[in-house]
Amino acid sequence: MARRFLALVAGCLLWSSHSAFGIVPEPKNVTINSVNLKSTLQWDPPTFHKENITYTVEYISSIFNRNVCVNIVITECDFSSLPVYGNYTLRVRAESENEKSDWVNIIFKPIDDTIIGPPDVKVKSESGSLHVDFTGPVAVQESHVWPLNKYYGSWVYRVLYWKKGNSEEVITTDTKYNSEILSDLDPWTIYCLQVQAVIPEWNKTGKLSEEFCDRITDNGVTPVWIILTVLVGSMLVVLVSVPACFFIFSYIYRQARYVFCPTYSFPQHLKEFLSKPSYSSQFLSPRLPEEDHSFDKLTVISEESENCSDETTNRKEQLQDSQEEISIAEKVSAFEKGSSSVFIPDSG
Repeated sequence: MARRFLALVAGCLLWSSHSAFGIVPEPKNVTINSVNLKSTLQWDPPTFHKENITYTVEYISSIFNRNVCVNIVITECDFSSLPVYGNYTLRVRAESENEKSDWVNIIFKPIDDTIIGPPDVKVKSESGSLHVDFTGPVAVQESHVWPLNKYYGSWVYRVLYWKKGNSEEVITTDTKYNSEILSDLDPWTIYCLQVQAVIPEWNKTGKLSEEFCDRITDNGVTPVWIILTVLVGSMLVVLVSVPACFFIFSYIYRQARYVFCPTYSFPQHLKEFLSKPSYSSQFLSPRLPEEDHSFDKLTVISEESENCSDETTNRKEQLQDSQEEISIAEKVSAFEKGSSSVFIPDSG
């Protein structure tokens, strides 16, 4: 009888202790998901007959404990604000009214445990090579964006490339710069590539970027037929433009010479004749009415250049003959006028 009583008391004590702590099942599959220092603790809800289950999440450091998420109903909690170089114990428990489950712990060191994400990649085929540019990845903390290599120091990009359809023969090259030129590629061939970040000092390798494929259009050497085409075209342009320019210049020169430097000139003996004052004054003096002077007609003919044609010479000679005939006729007419003016005495 006494044994039954003791067993009943022990059972009541055990039930009362479980009703206060641990009767609610623990969360399941607790993991930390951290990419580029964006860290989230995640778990699956426990199997429990009550539906109104909440969760409390906190972390423990070497200095203090701190609640991060309290009485939440979702199954994740953000730890991205943690200092990246610390060591932490993250823990979560389920709660239902006054009942609580045991803590589920997980060790987390952000700088070691975070996953390095893929960089952003741009690929361009040019001059028989692939020009690859890459940036990032970056860390976002408290609305600030920081290059992820700021936290690690040493940082290189690894480029993996291969001919499309032949992924077994992958060529790898590392660079510490944000770009790389892949040369010595087969022309008119499609190449594919991926890029990842590598941190040798931390023994970390980032995720591969998506696969990029592009065709190599040429080998970077100008084809012979293009060189010949340009050479022949240049020669044709020279052969056509030089004579054209010569003829145009010659035409302009002849026209300018005709206008500013004519081939004819005033005869020298006429220049001397007109320059004498006696003749000038005689021609300019007024004619007296009672005097009847007789003059010969003077015709001025310009001297042609030595290059004038025979036809021009003949016309000049004909013109001189006709002028001489006119001059003789005028002299005869003047003589007749003079004879008629002789006084004849009246017979009466």
